[in-house]
Amino acid sequence: MPCFVMAGDLAVSSEEEFVTLLHGGGGELMEKLVKEVIVSAISRRRVGRGVGLDELCDGATIRVGNSHLVVSIDGHTIDPPFFPGGDIGRLAVAGTVNDVAVMGARPLAILDAIIVEEGFPISDLRKIVESMNATAEEAEVAIVAGDFKVMPHGKVDRITISTCGVGIVEEGSPVLDSGAKPGDKVIVSGPVGDHGIALLAAREGLSFQTDLVSDVAPIWQTIEAALRVGGVHAMKDPTRGGLAYALNEIAEKSGVSIWLDEERIPIREAVRAASEMLGLDPLEVTCEGRVVMCVDAEVAEEVLKAVRRTKYGAEAEIVGEVREERPSYVLLRTSVGGTRIVEKPLGEPIPRVC
Repeated sequence: MPCFVMAGDLAVSSEEEFVTLLHGGGGELMEKLVKEVIVSAISRRRVGRGVGLDELCDGATIRVGNSHLVVSIDGHTIDPPFFPGGDIGRLAVAGTVNDVAVMGARPLAILDAIIVEEGFPISDLRKIVESMNATAEEAEVAIVAGDFKVMPHGKVDRITISTCGVGIVEEGSPVLDSGAKPGDKVIVSGPVGDHGIALLAAREGLSFQTDLVSDVAPIWQTIEAALRVGGVHAMKDPTRGGLAYALNEIAEKSGVSIWLDEERIPIREAVRAASEMLGLDPLEVTCEGRVVMCVDAEVAEEVLKAVRRTKYGAEAEIVGEVREERPSYVLLRTSVGGTRIVEKPLGEPIPRVC
């Protein structure tokens, strides 16, 4: 039986639940909240036969003639707004471009909503918008519309940016994170954990012997190179919850298991050292310029070569394979010869990382 405490004229149940930072961390807690509180409350969750809320993909699709319009939206509350290798403006554009791209769509346009705190320096706002423009130019997308609002001092933490991305699949079907097949090889486009650790270092004043910068970048060129070869069955960008969450999502939705080789996963020494010092698992740390893909084994080496020829795929590696047994599990063959389960994290271990 719930008990109640009096708060003024209100009776408040002690069983009342509240949102925590972990609920926004991209892990199991967020997934549970989204499904039980948000998705369950919405009745119309797709347009026609398109991909909608039920799939919980990186975006949604709308069929237009023989093409598929892909749309995605994301909010960015990163702290600090300027960090080694980028800022909230680059992150906002690149992150949304990547969410569209991992569904196999060529990014076309960005819409944005910027909310700043009263007193925010206009010089910093100008730098952020210039960064958004530079990233959009790099990704060859147009910023076509937006909104701007100001909140009283103390009512928002400096600046937040929401971006909506629009892309198109002109031939074939979108790539979903539920399409991995037994026998596929797993490719990661570069070292994991750079963004989260670089951001944490900037936030906490940590220093390393080597310069560590965020990997934040628009990765359509890398994805397009893989799609031109063919055989790409599933893709995801390992943002909140890192590689661990992304691969668990693919395994669960595809009804397969994913087996990783620890020694083949690219992780920079600075990221590995910082993770050990802080008690973090680098596989759970956010990336913002990487893609993980499950690719037909017959063309995996060709896809890898194509990806490595791109600007943001030069350090790509084949890190594992997809199997039929033990569906929904991600397993890691360790460097000492054992095997451990890579669990879906409860949430991103570094708050406000994107």
